[in-house]
Amino acid sequence: MADVRLRDIYKSFGKTEVIHGINCDIHSGEFIVILGPSGCGKSTVLRMIAGLEVITKGEIAIDGKVVNDLEPAERDIAMVFQNYALYPHMSVFKNMAYGLKIRRMPKKEIEKRVRIAADILEITEFLGRKPRQLSGGQRQRVAMGRCIVREPKVFLFDEPLSNLDAKLRVQMRLEIRRLHENLKITSIYVTHDQVEAMTLGDRLIVMDNGYAAQIGSPLEVYERPATVFVAGFIGSPSMNFIDARVSPDGGFVELNGGIRLALENDSLPNHAGREVILGIRPEHFEVADQRAGMIEVKVDHAEILGADTLVYGHLGEDGAFFLTVRFPAIHHFEKSAVVPLVVSSKNLHIFDKESGGRIEQKLE
Repeated sequence: MADVRLRDIYKSFGKTEVIHGINCDIHSGEFIVILGPSGCGKSTVLRMIAGLEVITKGEIAIDGKVVNDLEPAERDIAMVFQNYALYPHMSVFKNMAYGLKIRRMPKKEIEKRVRIAADILEITEFLGRKPRQLSGGQRQRVAMGRCIVREPKVFLFDEPLSNLDAKLRVQMRLEIRRLHENLKITSIYVTHDQVEAMTLGDRLIVMDNGYAAQIGSPLEVYERPATVFVAGFIGSPSMNFIDARVSPDGGFVELNGGIRLALENDSLPNHAGREVILGIRPEHFEVADQRAGMIEVKVDHAEILGADTLVYGHLGEDGAFFLTVRFPAIHHFEKSAVVPLVVSSKNLHIFDKESGGRIEQKLE
C-alpha cells in the first residue's frame, strides 16, 4: 500500500489551463473517487497520476517519492480502462500473465499469481477462453485481474463500468468494493456516476471545470455541499434552488409571496438582508398540517415509481420557481392540486448568490 500526495497540480494545453491547482492527500489503503460531469478534468487528473499526461506545474508523490519525471512503468501503479484493453488473440490466462512475463518473472510465480487473482475474481473457469468468448462483466474482471497480479502500490480506475448495462454495473460495483476491502490497495476511481461515487468512495473529489469544488466523505458532500454546483450535482433528483433573501434579523429566509422559513438559532445575523440561493433536497419536504413556514406547490406532474413518488410543480402564484418533491411509497396527486409542504430548518442549504459558496448556519 502507498499514499498519494497531490500538491498544486496544474495542467495546460497550450495557453488553455484545464486543471487549476488540485491539492489532496490520499491515504494508504483509501478508496478515493474523482467525480464530475464530462469535461470537468477528472480523467486528466487520473492520467497525470498515472504518468500518461505531463503535469504543467505542481508535484505528485507516490509512497513518499516524487514521480513527476518517472515513466508510467516506473510508478508502480496499475490502471483499469473503460474499454478493457485486452489482447484479443490471447487467452484470459495469457492476458493476465503478460505483464509479468515481460518482466521475466519465473513461470511458477506467474502461474501462482494468476491463479490467486482468478480465484479472487471468480474467473478460474474462463482462463482458457479468449476475450471474445466472455461477457462485458467477465472481460472487466480479466482487466482487473491483470492489475491484481502486478501487486501494485496504487490502483487507478478510469470509468471501468461505463460500457456495462445497469444491472451488471450494480454487480461489478459491489465486486470492486469487495475487492478493495480484501486487498486494501490504495485506489483512485474516476466516474461521472454519483451512485458509483457514493457507494464506492471513502472520500470524494468533486470536480467542477478543472477545480476541486469539494473533497470529503460521501455523506459530508451530500449533507453539507460546499457550492451550488456540488449541491446540484450530488443527489437524484437534484436539489431544488430558489432565489431568496435573509430577513433583517437574520433568523429567516424569505421567499416571494410572503413565505418565511426559520433558520437554526437565528443563525445568519451577519447576512441580514442579503440576497441568497436557498437549496432544499426533494426528499426533505413533508406534507404540512397548516403550520407556519408552509410552502404551497401546484402540481404539474407526478411520477409513481413504486417505492417513491416524484412530484413536479411550481411555487407561488407566478410559478417562477419549479420544485421537485420526493414522497416515500405511493401517493396520488391530481394535476393542478395544491400541496402544502414544510421543511425542517436543519435541511435548508444557504448559498451566496454571487460566489455560489455555502453560507453556514450557526448550529448549537
